[in-house]
Amino acid sequence: MIENFDTLLSNSKTVAISGHIRPDGDCVGSCMAMYNYVATYYPQVEVHVYLDPIPNIFKFLKNTDKIEDIHTVPEGTVFDLYIALDCSDGGRLGDAFSFFEAAKHTCCFDHHMTNGGFAEYSYIIPDDSSTCELVYNQFGKDKITKDIAECLYTGIIHDTGVFQYSCTTEATMDAAGFLMSLGIDYPKICTDTYYAKTMIQNRMLGKALLNCKTFEDGKIIAAVITAEDMAEYGALSKHLEGIVQQLRDTTGVEVAIFLYELDDGDFKGSTRATGDVDLTVICQKYNGGGHKKAAGFSVSTKDPWSIIDEIIELVKAQFDSLGI
Repeated sequence: MIENFDTLLSNSKTVAISGHIRPDGDCVGSCMAMYNYVATYYPQVEVHVYLDPIPNIFKFLKNTDKIEDIHTVPEGTVFDLYIALDCSDGGRLGDAFSFFEAAKHTCCFDHHMTNGGFAEYSYIIPDDSSTCELVYNQFGKDKITKDIAECLYTGIIHDTGVFQYSCTTEATMDAAGFLMSLGIDYPKICTDTYYAKTMIQNRMLGKALLNCKTFEDGKIIAAVITAEDMAEYGALSKHLEGIVQQLRDTTGVEVAIFLYELDDGDFKGSTRATGDVDLTVICQKYNGGGHKKAAGFSVSTKDPWSIIDEIIELVKAQFDSLGI
């Protein structure tokens, strides 16, 4: 834990909170848990939370209406304390990073193994299931309200696949159990934020499954969604959540690779593994990172399948060394 964290908050007049670009459940959950913690226990502090637009499914969390756009912050603003959550490096903060660097003090709460420690104070536990589990441990049970519990539970289920992934530990389940005991509507949170899909999401999943390819006797599966594909159905990047997991769930698959085109023409890559292949090592070659069994990257290319071919060769090399 960050031992002097509450002292840092007590000594601050202005606090800013940010997570990574294109926020997911763990990012939104941890940021909103932190915002609600500061607002509840340090009412004298002026606290701000800056995030990219969040998916509508997370807007039930308390105070998501307080989320601000970092581009509204006047140039030259210096916060007393800037807290980064679920970010493996400063670049993942996007345009918020310049304000993070300028802050008088900085903290980072993260669970990515590729985090090199870019903040003044860091709480980085790669073995934790999620940043929300880490934040849960930082706060302590006595300080977790029902509103904070909803935020933390949301983040935990999204990074554990509702407790399916191997990152789930006994400690994760203990934390989730305590959060449930505070009266949160956990079945609704799971259904509404994780399992429920819009028609556009279903169509994009269908498109990816129809166009996917398998390699190495079905041990590798890959799919690409282009900007043209997305335009056909009026889809946005938020409608592609869950595709790489569905690819990975195919029987016999060891590694799933999914690339989709961003607005600027670059491609966002997501990878998932079921076994011992280390995807972090692979994604770092494209300046990405994450976790051993779940990692990502962004790449500039006109030929996404050529990138997939490169990744397949890297995966095959690990297959050989692992005897797969």
